[in-house]
Amino acid sequence: MSDKIRSEDVFGLARHYRFQYEEAQGCYVLLFPEGMIKLNGSAGEVIKRVDGKKTVADIVAECKAAFPDVPDLEGDVLAMLQLAYDKAWIARKE
Repeated sequence: MSDKIRSEDVFGLARHYRFQYEEAQGCYVLLFPEGMIKLNGSAGEVIKRVDGKKTVADIVAECKAAFPDVPDLEGDVLAMLQLAYDKAWIARKE
């Protein structure tokens, strides 16, 4: 899964993953049959916008609107999405 994400790509959570806020952990997590991935705050903000309908450009725009004072936010969002894609947490919608 080494291909680059593009601004027009649409992603959803990969099969077997569920995204939720976990009170006991105090953070967003990705749950899967074998365990749990704890996400830091910024990763949770990106992944919670991955809904199978929004394009990568839409997600970047939403994050920029929510956090206007963060420098190079677009680069950070793209890096998080690329990591999630490379780790197969998210899947490209056709």
